Amino acid sequence: MRAITFSGYGGPEVLRLSEVPVPEPGPGQVRLAVRAAGINPLDWKIRNGGKQQIPVSFPHIPGLEVAGVVDAVGAGAEFAVGDEVFGWPETGSYAEYALATTLAPKPAGISWADAAALPVAGETALRVLGLLDVREGETLLVHGASGTVERFAAQVAVARGVTVIGTAGSRNLDDLKSLGVVPVLYGDGWEGRVREATPGAVDAVFDAAGFGVLPGSVELRGSKERIVTIADGAAFELGIPYSGPEQSREVLIEAAGWVTGRGVQIAQGKSYPLEDAAAAQIESEDGHPGGKLTLAVS
Repeated sequence: MRAITFSGYGGPEVLRLSEVPVPEPGPGQVRLAVRAAGINPLDWKIRNGGKQQIPVSFPHIPGLEVAGVVDAVGAGAEFAVGDEVFGWPETGSYAEYALATTLAPKPAGISWADAAALPVAGETALRVLGLLDVREGETLLVHGASGTVERFAAQVAVARGVTVIGTAGSRNLDDLKSLGVVPVLYGDGWEGRVREATPGAVDAVFDAAGFGVLPGSVELRGSKERIVTIADGAAFELGIPYSGPEQSREVLIEAAGWVTGRGVQIAQGKSYPLEDAAAAQIESEDGHPGGKLTLAVS
C-alpha cells in the first residue's frame, strides 16, 4: 500500500511516499480503507523531534485521526466489513490502510473530511468544557476561538446557554460573531477588550492558543480556578491544569451528535492528496491554516 513515512526526525523533507505492507488486524481491531486523515500540529511536532517523549519506531507513518471503510476485521472486532467509521488509528492514518480499535460509526450526513476532523476537535472540546463545568448563564473566555478545537467548544457552549467571548485575529471576528460568540481581537491589550465586552465576571477560561495568556486570564478570573489550557506549558509553573486526551467511542458518538443534531460546524481548510502530506504539514506548522487540514486518501 502507499503510505507517507519518515525514517528519522527532521523537516517536512523527511516525509516520503512509500510502498509498505498492508497491515493485518489483530484481536478487536479492524482494518480501514482510509478515506480521509486529519492533520494535527502533533504530527509535525513528532516528525521534527519536538515530542520525543512520544515513542515512535522507524519508518514511522504519521496520522492521529482517521475516517474510512472497514476492510477487514480481527477476532472479536465490533464492526463489520463495509461499515463507515471514524476515530483514532493505532497505525498512522497517512496511508491507504490503517488499523484501529477506538472507532464510532460515521453518520451518513457527515463528510469524510468532517469525520476525520472530529476525533481531536470533538474530544478535546467536550473534555475541557466538562473540566470547566460551564453552565447556562455563565461567561466563558476562549483564547484562539477560531481554531478547530476552540470553535467546536465555543459552539457547544453557546448551544448550552453560555455567553462565549472568543479572542481571534481580525479576519475571523465576523465568523465568530455569526456563531453567537462575542468576538474580541487578540494581541496586546486583549485583557481590556475582554473587560469591555462583558459587563460581568469571566467564569471560566479555555486556552488553546498558548500565547502567554494565562497570567492575564488569572487576573480576569481573580483566581486560578476554572482555567484550563491545552497549549501552554507554563501551566505547570502556574498551577493551572494542562489537559490531555481521553479516547473513547462514547465521546466520538457525542461529538458527531453535536454536528448532526445540533448544527455545530467544523471549519474546513484545504484538503490535500496523500502525496502532498509534506505541504499539508508545512501549512499546519505555519499556524494559520484557516480551518481543519485533511488528507484525501481515496
